[in-house]
Amino acid sequence: MKYFRGELSTPHGFFTRQGGVSTGPYASLNCSLSGADDPANVRRNRALVAAQFNTQPEHLLGLRQVHGAAVATVTAPWAVGDGPAADAMVTALPGLALGIITADCAPVLFADEASGIVGAAHAGWRGALGGVLEATADAMRALGAQTIRAVVGPCIQQSSYEVSADLRDPVLARDPADARFFAPGRPERWQFDLPAYCAARLAANGVIPEILSMDTCAEEQNFFSHRRRTLRGEGAIGHQISVICI
Repeated sequence: MKYFRGELSTPHGFFTRQGGVSTGPYASLNCSLSGADDPANVRRNRALVAAQFNTQPEHLLGLRQVHGAAVATVTAPWAVGDGPAADAMVTALPGLALGIITADCAPVLFADEASGIVGAAHAGWRGALGGVLEATADAMRALGAQTIRAVVGPCIQQSSYEVSADLRDPVLARDPADARFFAPGRPERWQFDLPAYCAARLAANGVIPEILSMDTCAEEQNFFSHRRRTLRGEGAIGHQISVICI
């Protein structure tokens, strides 16, 4: 099993697609319960991930991610697959592992290491634009967090992320200065720097950000990628998981 860590001392990991039991397009550490992979394989994969944190599989929590900005405050575990419709969660409860599923969007893991409060967010461009990262930090502060650090994990990088005006226009409508996150591309196309945009939004909210610059689209051996699948006209794919716990 292969995963990457940031500089947080809080237990966390950005897992790759390697080290699981799924097969075919889901090979091998697919952790998404919403696809067509064998649910037994997904549950086994999630149990393998939970074991890395010495926690029970039922304490590895997930959400029904909807590309929004809602944040769930976790006070007790829920049944596998019964997570709320939200794109982030926070907790001060020891023993719970917060898991975010991605396949190009940015997984962002948060911690106030002094207070023992953690958070995890799924930040696609819509969620990041809509304020999911700030909402996560604010929910942690409501629990008592003060000095918050966050790691923006492996996601699609600027060189792989060609976008059109339907993405660029709403980003610039919020703040024209955010044109700095778009590099020129083909006519009427730009290359968007999602991790840098996330980090800037975090910093503006008083969170100390870190970026792990790994490209989920380009690094096929390590990561599932929705964009890569789309460009190739392929079918189903799996999703990797990123986890933090107290």
